[in-house]
Amino acid sequence: MSHVGVRALRSAALLTSGALAVSVLAGCSSGDDEGGAPAVPADIAAAPRASVADGGTLRWAVDALPATFNAFQADADAATARVADAVLPSLFTLDERGRPQLNRDYLESAEIIEREPRQVVRYRLHQQAVWSDGREIGAPDFVAQWRALRGRDSAYWTARNAGYERIEKIERGADDLEVRVTFAKPYADWKSLFTPLYPKEITGSPAAFNDGARTTLPKTAGPFRLKTVDKKAGTLTLVRDPRWWGAPAKLDSLVLRAVPRDRRAQALTANTVDIADVDAALAARVTRAAREGKAGAPGSPAPGSPAPLFAPDSGKAPSAALESWATAHGSDKAKAAAERAARLRERRAAAADEAERRALRAYVVRKTLEPAYTQLALNGESGPLADERVRRAVARALDRRELAQSVLAPLGLPAEPVGSHLALAGQDAYADSSGALGSQDTEEALALLADAGWTKDGARAGAAPKDGTKAGAEATAAPSKGTASKGAAPKAAASDDAGSRGARPAGSPSKAPSRGASPAAAPAGTSGTARTADLPSDEGWYVVGDEKPAADSRPGTRVLAPAPAPAVHSRLVTGQARALTGALTADSQDAPALQRPKAQGGAPGAYAPAGTAAPAAPATGAPSAAAGAPAGPLGKDGQPLTLRFVLPSGPGSESLRAVGDRIAAMLDRIGVRTEITKVPDASFFKDHIASGDYDLALYSWPGTAYPATDGRPIYAKPEPATDGSLLVEQNYTRVGTDHIDQLFERAAAELDEKAARDLVRQADARIWAAAGSIPLFQRPELVAVRKNVVNAGAFGFATPDYENIGFAAPKKK
Repeated sequence: MSHVGVRALRSAALLTSGALAVSVLAGCSSGDDEGGAPAVPADIAAAPRASVADGGTLRWAVDALPATFNAFQADADAATARVADAVLPSLFTLDERGRPQLNRDYLESAEIIEREPRQVVRYRLHQQAVWSDGREIGAPDFVAQWRALRGRDSAYWTARNAGYERIEKIERGADDLEVRVTFAKPYADWKSLFTPLYPKEITGSPAAFNDGARTTLPKTAGPFRLKTVDKKAGTLTLVRDPRWWGAPAKLDSLVLRAVPRDRRAQALTANTVDIADVDAALAARVTRAAREGKAGAPGSPAPGSPAPLFAPDSGKAPSAALESWATAHGSDKAKAAAERAARLRERRAAAADEAERRALRAYVVRKTLEPAYTQLALNGESGPLADERVRRAVARALDRRELAQSVLAPLGLPAEPVGSHLALAGQDAYADSSGALGSQDTEEALALLADAGWTKDGARAGAAPKDGTKAGAEATAAPSKGTASKGAAPKAAASDDAGSRGARPAGSPSKAPSRGASPAAAPAGTSGTARTADLPSDEGWYVVGDEKPAADSRPGTRVLAPAPAPAVHSRLVTGQARALTGALTADSQDAPALQRPKAQGGAPGAYAPAGTAAPAAPATGAPSAAAGAPAGPLGKDGQPLTLRFVLPSGPGSESLRAVGDRIAAMLDRIGVRTEITKVPDASFFKDHIASGDYDLALYSWPGTAYPATDGRPIYAKPEPATDGSLLVEQNYTRVGTDHIDQLFERAAAELDEKAARDLVRQADARIWAAAGSIPLFQRPELVAVRKNVVNAGAFGFATPDYENIGFAAPKKK
């Protein structure tokens, strides 16, 4: 995972019930610095430069050629970030633990030299650092980029201005190699700025920034430079830059080849790529082929020999093979012809399968945990989930460890549930605060629901629930009008402050009818009662930022552009996110398990407003179910407790839907019914997540090295706009509090790193308490790499060293 790609936004919130001392909420960690827990290491076949051959061309599969070369525009993507990493300055890179590291190819030093009355950062540039035309990199480049990104000039089409808006001035220092940046407001994440750094010729004018940088990069400053883009062939070629002052690139050229996800197997088999992100199913095939090739598959042809077209029916039982042979050679000419044709198809398929296995033996799967996590989002804007007790009950019903193991264990990866919304294991800011939630507890979940008024008796009162609604029931239409999914009156969204839930203010427009629409609102060709076909799709795992909310969001809600810094960089994570496809069916023996220490728990117990006692026992009429036993349907005033669970329907989404089915079964045990609504991939994020047209949803957020900056828009308390709509920024769960906002602001302005980490952890504790989302598991990063490629593969958080990537040098005899 590149540095650029990691600067993306992430998501959500979650929690439990019960009593907890206010002092625990203030800190919410075990007291020790838990950031030292090691992350799962990168898997890149690291090799010293002396062991890397000089020359060669590496072909790297990407989903598509970059839509723009400007990484700060809203349609930048994974390929944009990869090009920027290889050809432009990154003042700070990331190590395996997601920690910013000074990039000594561009900087001799970078430090805060003054804190009062203003924060001043001094950059000392490498004395040989020049653009590809020979001009020195200097203060004019910093100034131009600051002016373009600070948000004051609307002529610049930028994704966001986080950090740049805090700068007061930039000036030349003691000489041309020194740049001094003075901040109007303290900024803890100053290391996030000016990466990538563009030449002033691109950022100096709106025309060059908006249009010029979309199609070309006339000046670069990296180990590679842009040579050609062949849209017809679907290739982009980078070549070694002779002006590069650092260690020269080992490769002669690096070719990015556009290969759709569903064509990766064919590309590997045809030997048209050397490295490609793959899903779990393809990773299993690659690993199996390598294992069989090493051990020698029984009965397989000798290496290099053609597969016989009329080989024995080795895939059939002897009796079946004999019957097939007899039919093919029998007196019934029609049956014989049909059987011979079938046998020919089978043998051709077997030959093709053997050819694929031979080709795939040239590759190896490198894997780690991707710096991104999947979460269950709970929409707290209205309906039952507007009540934090219901959200907490949902949280207590889930066995997060079981969900993590179902996805990661088959891949041989550590299957620990994620314990923080703002950092991942191994990062300095990481502290597992999920101990505040407690383990899965059916009785506690039922008590919370009873306290909120959802009981068996409530389901029987008044009108009976409609037939057919059960755990995991599938539909393509919104819940029928009158169900409790969106019918209950909203309550406060979090315990910190009144009105913090993001609920619509009084007098504002009502929600668009789509959330409680009749079956007519379903996609064309579907009905509210028919089960939706489980169609294949290559979108699957959703990372926020992959799909951009449309400008014409649903009435009553205003959503800002998803804002990685730059926002679009989360597309880098998006490309890798689909690697999870097929995880639940992957062969677990294809790789040894990696080990990671068990995350340390946060404060024991559960969060609740000060003075709130834990529910002692279910209220009269509350269900009491043994673990694993369905509690029976719950309701209130005759309305069943049914939540609309929105999932994508297309190719590659099978694993996501399997996780959704597990969650639905867990919720069924506490009497919460889910209506699984499958929607087209293209509309999943834009029309449902961003617009708030869901109760429950699964999607992912990438990790970040700068949680105080990148986390704030995700968890910011929704605010009413002047027109009465709701401004949610990237807080798609609509759950937030003033206290969380204040903690983020304090963390962003805290220049003491330890104190800033403590504030981030406190913010995370409050986010858990708000119960807007439930982090589930870190996603896998699976990469098929040609066996002799070194210093490349599954990078995790680490920034690739492009100059060191290459092919292993032949061993001397």
